[in-house]
Amino acid sequence: METEPCEEFDPAAKPTKPEVEEAITEPADDDTHTELPCGSAEEGQELHGEEQAEAESCAGESQSSDIRKPSDPEQCGDTACKEQRKLQKTNSWKTVRFQEPLMDDDVLEIDSSAESLFPEYVTEEWTSSTFEELFGADDWLDITEDRLLRKKLVKSGAPDALIPVWGQEVSVKMQCVLEDRTVVEKDTKLVFVIGEGDVNQALEECVMSMQKREITLLLADSQCAYGLLGREPDIPAWAPLLYQLQLLDFREKLDPLTLPVADRIRIGNQKRERGNFHFQREEYSMAARAYSMALDVLTTRSRDGGNGGVKTEEEEVRDYRVKCLNNLATVQIKLEQYQEALSSSREVLTLEPNNVKSLFRVGKLLSDMGEYKEAMEVLKRALKLEPTTKAIHAELSKLVRRQSGGKDTQEWISKPAAMFGDNITPFLIPSKKKPSGISWKFILGALVVALGSLVTSLILTARN
Repeated sequence: METEPCEEFDPAAKPTKPEVEEAITEPADDDTHTELPCGSAEEGQELHGEEQAEAESCAGESQSSDIRKPSDPEQCGDTACKEQRKLQKTNSWKTVRFQEPLMDDDVLEIDSSAESLFPEYVTEEWTSSTFEELFGADDWLDITEDRLLRKKLVKSGAPDALIPVWGQEVSVKMQCVLEDRTVVEKDTKLVFVIGEGDVNQALEECVMSMQKREITLLLADSQCAYGLLGREPDIPAWAPLLYQLQLLDFREKLDPLTLPVADRIRIGNQKRERGNFHFQREEYSMAARAYSMALDVLTTRSRDGGNGGVKTEEEEVRDYRVKCLNNLATVQIKLEQYQEALSSSREVLTLEPNNVKSLFRVGKLLSDMGEYKEAMEVLKRALKLEPTTKAIHAELSKLVRRQSGGKDTQEWISKPAAMFGDNITPFLIPSKKKPSGISWKFILGALVVALGSLVTSLILTARN
């Protein structure tokens, strides 16, 4: 199926008309994914150009501070670099939330005495041992058979305590460092559901081997953390990580339909931000999964079928669902799931009939599927709402060529809106071709040849 990537969904892009000009091939979350028809970016999530993914805190219960590595370690000595790390602090780059780090101008001074969340359990492995030594140490346990995840017990948990299992909600206290001991993650209460991808694989695997109140060191190879891409700006590509964490508690996952609508919005936005994060990394399947989970949570419906939200909450939920659906449609196009993308876009139109991004996407998909009549109607609706968007004009021109079988029998011309008031709908004009028929020059030539032949034949007969 033909898809025209007018503009890649770039969550970091700042479009001029986010909601309208976005190409249908990029996810867009009014946040970080947007597809603008050759012109701007939309919800990046509405996977690609408007608002940078906003990081929501886990019900205000987590506090985190990440200390970033000096930008140019070669320009300072060991002592100077250590001091600089103590004084530099970036925004929370928790594995559950994905947001832009603070700029250097926002660097804050922090109390170095509060750097470690486990000051009474500072070990040599945590402070100075090389990761190569730790991967080969005999007193570490292998969580996985390939030795990519290893742990060392620092404090035992409750006797005969159970361990968390897949699908349960856990809360942990954790901090994470690179091999040079730059702190890149820290959280006094990180809450996530095992198996939903809220955190990296290393943390999910480790907590399923821990008892309540247990404190452990976790050494994670990059393949179980952030891999080839790393995580800008603090975790380099292929960087192994060392965690120190404690399992605070775990329980069965709560039914989203039993939660207050405000909590559903918070959780849904966290899932959506995670989808934006995966979209930026071109991990489209994981992005689609995150957006789908966000949609499951973003609802005001209760378990008994009633509606538990007030009007303002309903509007907020609807707006976030529109963003998620637009982002999901963009990702589905990336995955070549065109029917699914069409369904997601049409669902947007049931919530917001004049959403130009979805109108454009639906029109383009229908055109690519050969549904020319319906595609023309939808694209005209989009053009009436945004008459200056070039991407819509380009798609209409392509549609006209397809309808004519690829022959240059007509072309798409848009009339200026000022000439026709509200009627800005483009129209078709026939191409300037001469009427068909036999040319008079051809007829005259044929007559001359016939007369010449007749005269020649008479002369020859007279001579004979």
